Amino acid sequence: MRLSKHMKNQDRTLTELNNIGSTIAARLNEVGIFSEHDLRFHGAVNAHRLIAEKHPNMRLPVCYYLYSFEGALQDKHWNDIGNARKRELRNAIESGTKHAPR
Repeated sequence: MRLSKHMKNQDRTLTELNNIGSTIAARLNEVGIFSEHDLRFHGAVNAHRLIAEKHPNMRLPVCYYLYSFEGALQDKHWNDIGNARKRELRNAIESGTKHAPR
């Protein structure tokens, strides 16, 4: 069985992913997300929600967090995930669901 590129690399550290620098990686680490595998398990929406719950008084810009997480999972820059997907992600955050539909 051949593994996709994403499956082979799921053990990458967070800072090896697109859009994830040391500050965002530290926020993810605070909520128990330490690798690409962990981020895939939680998904962009739930990762954003976990950080928001941990830091209720902190404003989380969606482009730096939510879209960055999704872009990291898609292996592309956050601005390239498309407006429709960004809308789905924002709607999932607003509705309180854990994951945005695919």
